[in-house]
Amino acid sequence: MSDTNTRLGILLMIATTFVFAMQDGLSRHLAGEYNVMMVVMIRYWFFAAFVIAVAGRKAGGIRQAAATSQLPLQVLRGLLLAGEICVMVLAFVLLGLIESHAVFTSYPLLVAALSGPILGEKVGWRRWAAIAVGFVGVLIILNPGYTVFAVTALVPLASAMMFALYGLLTRYAARRDSTATSFFWTGVVGAVAMTLAGIWFWEPMTTADYGLMGVLCVTGALGHWLLIRCYEVAEASAVQPFAYLQLVFASAIGLIVFHETLKANVAIGAALVVSAGMFTLWREQRAARRSYRPLSSSDRRIGPV
Repeated sequence: MSDTNTRLGILLMIATTFVFAMQDGLSRHLAGEYNVMMVVMIRYWFFAAFVIAVAGRKAGGIRQAAATSQLPLQVLRGLLLAGEICVMVLAFVLLGLIESHAVFTSYPLLVAALSGPILGEKVGWRRWAAIAVGFVGVLIILNPGYTVFAVTALVPLASAMMFALYGLLTRYAARRDSTATSFFWTGVVGAVAMTLAGIWFWEPMTTADYGLMGVLCVTGALGHWLLIRCYEVAEASAVQPFAYLQLVFASAIGLIVFHETLKANVAIGAALVVSAGMFTLWREQRAARRSYRPLSSSDRRIGPV
C-alpha cells in the first residue's frame, strides 16, 4: 500500500470505535423503551440505504456489487448478522453495556477456534493456549457457581458465537466474491429480513426518541464510513489492536450514562480475554506474513453493525 498513513488509520479506528460505542448506548436506551426487533429494523433501513449508496458510487454500480455466484451463502451471512445484532442489543438491555461487551470481545478467539474445522486453517498450540486463556476470562466474567447462575449471562456469548460464524462465512465468501459484494448483500438481506420480522412489532415513539433513532441511524452509517476509510489509509495489522477500545468506550458510557457498575470479576476477565485476543491476532499476522496472505475483510470487523 503505497499511500499508507498509519497515524491517520489509528485515529480513524479510534473514532470508529467511539462512534460504534455511542451506537450501542443509543441501542441500549431505545431497546429498553421499545421492541428490539423494531429498533434493529429501523437501523437496517438506514444501513441498507447506506450500502446501496456506496455500491452506486463504485465502478459498475449496484449491478456489479450485487453480482455473486454464491447467493445462498450471502443470504445466510446477512441473516446471521441480523440475528446477531438482535441478540446483542437484547444483551445490552438484560446485562448492560459493560458485561455484554466484556463477553463479546471473545469473538476473535471463537473465530480462531472455529477456523480450523470450518475453513481448514491450521491453528497451532500457541493460539489454542491463548484461546483457552481467553475462555477462562469469559468464565471469570460469567462467574458461574458464585451465585445462582443467570441464563441471561449467556446472551452476549451467543452473540459472539453468531458474529464469529458470520466472520468465518465472510472469509469463505471472500474466496469468490469481493468485499463490496459481501457488504452489499449484508445490508440488503438484513434489511429485508428485519422488515419482515420487525414490522409486526411497530409501536409509536416519542418525539425525543424519534430524534435519538435518527442519531442511531447516522452513527451506524458514520461508523462504517470511518471503518472503510481506516482500511483505505492503513494496514489492518497496524490498526486492528485499537478496535478493542470499543470495550473501553462502551464501558465508559455504561458507567456514566446508565450508572452501571464495573465488577472486579468483569474487569479481570475482560483483561484476560483482550490479552488472549491480542496474542491470537499477533500470531495470525505472523502466519499471514509467512504466507504473504493479507488479512481478509472478516478480519477487519469490530463488532455489531
